[in-house]
Amino acid sequence: MVMNDPIANMFSNILNAEKAGKKEIVVEPISKLALKILEILQDLHYVGEFKCIKNGKGGIIKINLLGNVNRCGVVKPRFPVKKDNYKKFEKRFLPAKDFGVLIVSTSKGLMTHNKAQEENIGGRLVAFCY
Repeated sequence: MVMNDPIANMFSNILNAEKAGKKEIVVEPISKLALKILEILQDLHYVGEFKCIKNGKGGIIKINLLGNVNRCGVVKPRFPVKKDNYKKFEKRFLPAKDFGVLIVSTSKGLMTHNKAQEENIGGRLVAFCY
């Protein structure tokens, strides 16, 4: 099976499992970006614990679900965002003000759009979750 976007695949697996009411899913392959995104989602209590298992062909991630994800996905294309331009994308990808999170790739690493606004830096949109 050819996979063009492992991050989009991970998000669709999470969303489908949440809708089906599952408590745990397995996602493959592992990537640093996927792990960092999962750390952010875990800090915000969208997903529970997760662990990586090396299997010799890319590895797998076991994720415990909390049932807190209503919708999530990647942002394609990865739009560049200026430091004072987050409101436009919040309106486009999130259902309401202060509800949900945009994940942004910045020069200081991956972070939420709120943290990027606090630090006054722009970046590229990677994903959204609410």
